[in-house]
Amino acid sequence: MKRRPTLLAAITLTAAAALTLSACGGDSDSSKDNDKIAGADTGDSSTSASPSENATESAERPKIELPSDLKYTFEWSKTGDKDKDAVLSDTEQSIKAVDMAIANQDALDKAYLFYYEGEAAFGTQEYIQGFVDDKVRTTGVYRFYEPVLNVNDDGTASFSYCEDQGKAYGKSLKTNKVQKTKVTAQSYVIYHTSLKKNDKGVWVIQKLVSQRGSDKCQP
Repeated sequence: MKRRPTLLAAITLTAAAALTLSACGGDSDSSKDNDKIAGADTGDSSTSASPSENATESAERPKIELPSDLKYTFEWSKTGDKDKDAVLSDTEQSIKAVDMAIANQDALDKAYLFYYEGEAAFGTQEYIQGFVDDKVRTTGVYRFYEPVLNVNDDGTASFSYCEDQGKAYGKSLKTNKVQKTKVTAQSYVIYHTSLKKNDKGVWVIQKLVSQRGSDKCQP
């Protein structure tokens, strides 16, 4: 089946990137704990409003419309910090925008391009095009957890998080058949993103690297 991209790692890994695949798990436990978002370790996303429920910037963001059989669980809560909450909100929307482009079978869909630029936009376009070529879209439930977020004074940020794809699948647009697969260690992916706040106040993803089967993300 098709899964969310790990192929982006091949084209976005640069020496200048603050987050690399080799750094996955390389930080000390103490530094990770310091950077973790308050409330993220409770595992109960229902107790606090999702950052996306309260936009922190005035930019007119694209409307995201998704198939009813596609669901998300974001296990990170509002932090009370304006910039951090904006990064969390825009990240949620960027993830959904990619799935909307897949559902629309449009590798140049304007919604996801609102949140991705440069290398990340190029890699995401190739990823979406793969679904278009195969006439497949995403379905099921995606769970995102273990957030680690740093926002810098220069308007940049780094954000790492895990994804559980155990209940997420591909769905053939030709046959309407869901392509279910067995849950393995490879069903869990870690993502490292580098973002920058643009002149519209939107936190756009400039680089994205990922690793399937990450030890950090295993249940």
